[in-house]
Amino acid sequence: MTPNRQLPATWTYHNGTKHSRESIRSDPHSLDWENYPLAFKIYATLDPVPLPHEWPPVSLPTLSAIAGTSPEQNDEYIPDLSTLAKLLFLSAGITKRRTHAGGEMYFRAAACTGALYHIDLYLVCGQLPDLSAGVYHFGPNDFALRCLRAGDYRQVLIQASGQEPAVSRAPALLVCTSTYWRNAWKYQARTYRHCFWDAGTLLANTLAAGAGLKLPLRIVTGFADSVVNQLLDLDTDREVALALVSVGSSARSSPDTPAVIAPLDLPTVPFSKTEVDYPAIRAMHAASTLTQDEVLSWRGALSVRAVPSPTGRLFPLVPLSAHEFPETGLEHVIRHRGSSRAFAPEAITLAQLSAMLQQSTCGIPADCLDPFGATFTALYLIVNAVDELPSGSYVFHRERNALELLRAGHFRGEAGHLGLGQELPADASVNIFCLVELPPLVERFGNRGYRAAQLESAIIGGKVYLAAYGQRLGATGLTFFDDEVTQFFSPHAAGKSVMFLTAVGKRAKRRVEMQH
Repeated sequence: MTPNRQLPATWTYHNGTKHSRESIRSDPHSLDWENYPLAFKIYATLDPVPLPHEWPPVSLPTLSAIAGTSPEQNDEYIPDLSTLAKLLFLSAGITKRRTHAGGEMYFRAAACTGALYHIDLYLVCGQLPDLSAGVYHFGPNDFALRCLRAGDYRQVLIQASGQEPAVSRAPALLVCTSTYWRNAWKYQARTYRHCFWDAGTLLANTLAAGAGLKLPLRIVTGFADSVVNQLLDLDTDREVALALVSVGSSARSSPDTPAVIAPLDLPTVPFSKTEVDYPAIRAMHAASTLTQDEVLSWRGALSVRAVPSPTGRLFPLVPLSAHEFPETGLEHVIRHRGSSRAFAPEAITLAQLSAMLQQSTCGIPADCLDPFGATFTALYLIVNAVDELPSGSYVFHRERNALELLRAGHFRGEAGHLGLGQELPADASVNIFCLVELPPLVERFGNRGYRAAQLESAIIGGKVYLAAYGQRLGATGLTFFDDEVTQFFSPHAAGKSVMFLTAVGKRAKRRVEMQH
C-alpha cells in the first residue's frame, strides 16, 4: 500500500492541528522576533532576468474577473514576457512598501497568513517570443526571473502529471511551492494547512488575472511529487511543490528532456539564523505524495454528495443591477487592497453578498474538480448585518442560488468566539465558512484529497476576498476553533470539517489595514 492510501495519516494530522480552547491555553509558543524569517527566497549567485514592469492595467471589472473562465485550452495562446510579468505581479508581486521602526514591510498581491509570504513561484517554459526555454524562479523582491536550468524541461512536468492534457499543451507552467519554516515560525505544525490556504488565495488572483488577460490557465494538483521537486532542486525537508498551473496553450509538442536531472545545489540566502523542524508537517506531506502510477488514477469525474434539500426558509440571492455593478478593474483592486483590521458596525446589502457568493462559486479549472463546476466545498454563513436578511446562520445552495436559514438569532458573540476570540468576525457583516465532508474525499483521492480540500476552499475564500474589495468592502481571512464551527452549524454540518473562514464588512475609517 502506498503512503497516499494509508488514510489514517489525514486524521492524525487534521485532528492533531485543530484549534480548541484547551490547545490555545496550553500552547507555550512565543514569537522569536530576532529569528524572524526572510520573506523572499534569494538565489545568491544567479543573475536576474528583469521583467517588464510597465503595462496597460488589467481593467476587467473584478467581479467579472473572478467569475470569468479562461479561453478554451485548444486555442493557440503563447504568452510573451510582458504577459508573464503581469500574471506574476498580480499573483505574487509587491504592491506597496511601508517603513516601520524595524525596517521595511513589503505587501504582496495576495494575502498570506501572518504576512509571512512562504509561497514561491517557479516558471517552466519552452522557447517563448522573448524568453529562452528554461526553469526559472520568480523573485518578487526585484521583480525578476533567475534561470535554474537552461533548456525545455516541460516534458518532465508532462510525465509527472500523467500526460494531463492542459500540461501537455502548455507553452509555460507555474509551480507553487511552500517553504515550511517561513510560516511555521509563527504557526508551527498548523502550517501545512496554511501551505494550501496561502497558495489558494494566490491562485485566486492568478485565475482572475488569467481571465483579465484572456489567458488559458488550469490548476493541476495530481502529479508525481518527487519528479517535480527534483526538477526544481528543492530540499524537500524544507520546501515542496504544492500545485502546477498550465499557462497558455499550443499545439507544438515539447522535446524530450534528459533522463537524469542533475542536482544543482545552488546557494540561497538563509531565511533565519536557525530553523525549527515540525515533523508533523513533513509526515503529512509524505503521506499525501503520489507515485507516477497513482497519478494516472487521479483524474476522473468527481462524485460528491449534494447539499441536502432545504427544510428551512429560503432567501433567493439578488443580483446586482446594471447601475450597481462596480466597474473597478482587477489590477486596481489588487494594487490597493489590504486585509481589513477593523470593520464598521454597518450593514452590507444582500446584492453585495449575492455578488460575492455567485461570482466566487462559478467553478475552478482544476484536475480534481472534474467536470468544470464540480465542488466539494459547502459554504456556511453567520450573518450579522446584511440588509434584507435576518441575522442568523445559513447554508448556501448554489444550485438554487439561495441561502437557507438554519437558525435565526444574533450571533456576533458566537462569531467572535469561533474566529479564535477575535473582534473582527464579531464586527463583520458576514462570516463565510468553507466546510468539506472529508471522509468521501479522502476515500476517493487518498490523503492527497486533504490537500485538494484545503486548496479549493482557499481559492473560493480568495475569490470572496477579491469580490469584497471589488465592491469597496473589506475582508480578511481568519483562523478558527475547528470542532466548534462544525458544532455551531450542526446538525446540518455534522460530519464536515472547516477549511477556511473569510470575514467581510464595511471597512472602518482611520484604522491601518494589514495583510493577514
